[in-house]
Amino acid sequence: MHSGAPPIQPMSRNVDIFEEVVRLRRDGIPAALATIVGTRGSTPGRTTMRLLVLEDGTFLGTVGGGCLEAEVYDQAMAVIADEQPRTQTFRLTEKESPDSGLMCGGEVTIFIEPVTTPALWIFGGGHVSKALCQVAVLAGFRVTVVDDRAMYASGERFPEAAESIVGEYRAVIAAMPIRANTYCVVVTRGHKEDGLVLAALAVRAANGALPKFLGMIGSKTKQAILWKHLRAAAVADEFLAHVRTPMGGYIGARSHEEIAVSVVSELIAVRRTGSDLARSWEHKPRKASKRPSLSAFDIEESEGPVAGAG
Repeated sequence: MHSGAPPIQPMSRNVDIFEEVVRLRRDGIPAALATIVGTRGSTPGRTTMRLLVLEDGTFLGTVGGGCLEAEVYDQAMAVIADEQPRTQTFRLTEKESPDSGLMCGGEVTIFIEPVTTPALWIFGGGHVSKALCQVAVLAGFRVTVVDDRAMYASGERFPEAAESIVGEYRAVIAAMPIRANTYCVVVTRGHKEDGLVLAALAVRAANGALPKFLGMIGSKTKQAILWKHLRAAAVADEFLAHVRTPMGGYIGARSHEEIAVSVVSELIAVRRTGSDLARSWEHKPRKASKRPSLSAFDIEESEGPVAGAG
């Protein structure tokens, strides 16, 4: 029944379920909490009994055990995957579930909710990253900023971030956790560093670890040049198809802060609806001038139109 899912493993019974929820949210670890909100007739569980299920297959608590718990576990894993809460009613009769062995004759209603804090990894610590970190934290993301220069990845520069990491991009990416709630944004200082980050993420993807969202700031011209180099380095087209660039929703953004709002709006869309904002770019008006005006990020990095920019 759990083919393709992580093995079911109970956690230590000495762990308080609410303390564990706080820890999981703080550390950005995906999980779902199932709570019995109603019962009728004879049931193995009682109201307010809870089952906490983690992405790795471990769990804490119970909603009554047996086949009912196995079904709730499967539903919890689905909630972890799509972050959509749901209410399920289980009729514990042989007639309703002939293969379940449930013969209590009662009914249990269970509310299953995600307790996940989405984890945003920002690669590059420039001006756009500063604004992006601030907006993303306000939107509920746990932010980690990575740069290979100490002055661009520090707690002083990014006080809102949960963590700032100084290190070589490939080494950091090789060690970072990539989970169902991991979002990655590439905003480094140049083509070379962007390529290093994407190539390292491609290695992780080839081994089954693909972020829920992966976006890169920059123009279509930049994308074409970088994709050519990455393909020459044996990066698969299947991986490149997952990279959203220009990322963000098209809102005509110009300033660093506006670009940050554009990018975070797409992160929210992916999280809440399961869809990105690529189609918003279809509404971008054509420029009359042969020399397009530059956004703040264009001037800083000498690029073309970028995330959400006109």
